[in-house]
Amino acid sequence: MTYPQTRLRRLRYNKNIRNLISENSLNVDDFIYPLFVCEGNSILKEIDSLPGQFQLSIDQLILKIEEAKKIGINSFILFPISKSKD
Repeated sequence: MTYPQTRLRRLRYNKNIRNLISENSLNVDDFIYPLFVCEGNSILKEIDSLPGQFQLSIDQLILKIEEAKKIGINSFILFPISKSKD
């Protein structure tokens, strides 16, 4: 059994195997939106070390989540930021 005469096709045998070894693809369902939550009202403070990311108060957080859900992002991870250290 040498390669040119015999081509092994076991990796293409069924759809599940093909999906397992196929190229990666991203879908909007794969994304998780990180949100940084702080105490207070009407706070939208940019984080210097993360351009484009903000510390949000609860009222601003709700607006940001509604905006993200409109474009199809349904998964979020919340990072609480407290005023005092533990």
